[in-house]
Amino acid sequence: MQRRILILLLALPLALTAFAEKARKPDPPLPAAEYPFHQRDEANHVTIAAEPCTDKETMPHFRLKYADHGFLPVRVIVTNDSDLAINLDDARIHFIAADGSSIPAATDDDLQRGMFTIKSATGSKTPLPLPFPIPISHGKTNINKDILSDDNDFGFQTTTVQPHTTVAGYLFYDTNNLDQPILDHATLELRKVRLMLNNKALDSFEIPLRKKTGEADKPTPEAKP
Repeated sequence: MQRRILILLLALPLALTAFAEKARKPDPPLPAAEYPFHQRDEANHVTIAAEPCTDKETMPHFRLKYADHGFLPVRVIVTNDSDLAINLDDARIHFIAADGSSIPAATDDDLQRGMFTIKSATGSKTPLPLPFPIPISHGKTNINKDILSDDNDFGFQTTTVQPHTTVAGYLFYDTNNLDQPILDHATLELRKVRLMLNNKALDSFEIPLRKKTGEADKPTPEAKP
């Protein structure tokens, strides 16, 4: 009996670790045209949408609180309604701020560095007087592991968008040096989305990330029975 108890006690941490590292999956994406902020390339039958995560409804269950460190998560949704596959391998997806600043999506290394700087927690250009990292609940090794796990679970699972399919993934943008509110007059710019057949680049997409002042809400599409 004691031996069985010992085996169970030794196995328990492994079981808890396996449970804790269980993959987290985002909600399946809707067709890009059903999101408020989208742009369609009529000639090539491709629609791309952007959904900035600024509230509980749009924020997925990440392992880390990236927004608290000044990284804005944006979900990018690509719907290909054509009969030809498109490719995102060369795509440049930049956050264009109101002042014209062009911010590329953060790499895993960018995120890891940002989680250990006090600047990333301010959300403004005003520096804090204490030259030490902000408190976090994980060690550096765990932070790196969590970032990689979030990338695996919430990033793009493929860079090829087959005909009549939709793919989506979350990207993060370092907005620490931008004036508030950061979404005013901001856009998401996508360049070098290509047709796989001939490597031809589609026209650039420029997707607004906030409704213009006075713009009426668009009706929400009714759910299909």
